[in-house]
Amino acid sequence: MSDSVAAVDAGAPAQRPNKPSMLDRAAGDTARVPATLTPVLPHELVAGSVPAVIGLEESAVWNAAVQACGTERVHYVFTVESGRCWYLAVPSAALASDPDSWCPLAAALPGNSEYWDKETVYLYEHEGQAGALRWDPETGRMQLFLGPSRTILPRVQSLDANFVTINPLMAQLVPWRNKDLRTDQLSRAAGRILLYSGLSVTLIALALMIVTYLAAALLQPQLENARSKVDTATNNLMTNASTALESDVFKHFNRIQELLDALYGLKGTLVRYEVKQDGSVEWEALVPPAYTAGSSEALRGSAPVGGVEKDGRVRIRGTQ
Repeated sequence: MSDSVAAVDAGAPAQRPNKPSMLDRAAGDTARVPATLTPVLPHELVAGSVPAVIGLEESAVWNAAVQACGTERVHYVFTVESGRCWYLAVPSAALASDPDSWCPLAAALPGNSEYWDKETVYLYEHEGQAGALRWDPETGRMQLFLGPSRTILPRVQSLDANFVTINPLMAQLVPWRNKDLRTDQLSRAAGRILLYSGLSVTLIALALMIVTYLAAALLQPQLENARSKVDTATNNLMTNASTALESDVFKHFNRIQELLDALYGLKGTLVRYEVKQDGSVEWEALVPPAYTAGSSEALRGSAPVGGVEKDGRVRIRGTQ
């Protein structure tokens, strides 16, 4: 098997460029994301799997990678398939010379572009070194072989399995993840979002103030004119109402006095004088039994109501 990378097939799908994620954009790191990544095969690469817990997959992978690498500063990639997280990890120090890199073996993790099935052995060669990824047919565990090509290739080829050689020019890129860098990005993204949110609120408030000021300046003459008309109409209404009220009050006072004078001559008593909502009047008085409707002009139109009262007088009612 040759150490050189095979040529790109004309009919194969093109490798998609490395694009910034939503977090990269939010943190302002878009310009720092390279369009291509350098393929590497780290000597300290480890592989494994952990049970997948919904919502905690990345945390579980990071904990497993920390234990496998012996340091909390790790780079890792993973996929989730069949209830497990399948991952590759490497100490971050091993990538110090290759910050913008990726491991093509990550493309063979379940769900990625080069993965076929768990009966296949996935190979990658780089600068005289080789790596092989396979699943143990008995235990189902993922196994990783690393070493010089002259040692690893004969060992792997002795296995009874199909082989797929990963072409780093054709496989879809799988960038490394790093928890510390991600935390730093989240902090910067939160800061940028708060900054832009504050600026947006300030600009919106300023725009509303300007619009309010302009509207007030344009509408002030109309408001003054409308206010003047309303004040004039209100004053007229109050004057008319006061005049009408005074006129009605005097009219009823005069009528009451007229009734009192008429009843005094008859030795009668005015017991009720009511002005109803529709403006009509109803009154009642107690008069001697000898009273007749024509006894007084002021009492004209009145009529007896009920029987004789306890004091011997008769209750009459009028509506004028």
